[in-house]
Amino acid sequence: MLSSGGGSDSCSKDMAVELGDEPHVLVVDDSLIDRKLVERLLKNSSCKVTTAENALRAVNYLRLGNDTLEGTVSEVNMIITDYCMPGMTGYELLKKIKESSVLKEVPVVIMSSDNIPTRINQCLEEGAKMFMLKPLTRSDVKQLKWHLMKCRS
Repeated sequence: MLSSGGGSDSCSKDMAVELGDEPHVLVVDDSLIDRKLVERLLKNSSCKVTTAENALRAVNYLRLGNDTLEGTVSEVNMIITDYCMPGMTGYELLKKIKESSVLKEVPVVIMSSDNIPTRINQCLEEGAKMFMLKPLTRSDVKQLKWHLMKCRS
């Protein structure tokens, strides 16, 4: 199941995926199986994938909260994160990303095994582009790629 966020459909020029470039996706999930599944699906769809086993690792990778280093990480075109993780939830990660002046335009997709409408709405209202139910499928990844590629136009 896919739920798309309202928000702006525009993409900043520096977040646009150029024709011929592999989009770079950061996948954050505490479940090794889910992380590997999403990684495999994205790589089979010609995406460059970086993985993190929790939101705190993703924060460090993205250099969030460090104003002097923020934005020095290699460009990420999309972030896909699990909602329910120990330490910091995907929702808390989403909020941190949307507070960042450098990363706020990067589309964030939240995944969850739970179909809880209030949780879905909360994420979409906070700026998530989509909310997807696990496990992700090939057709889900096609939808994700469409969101990445529409930034080109």
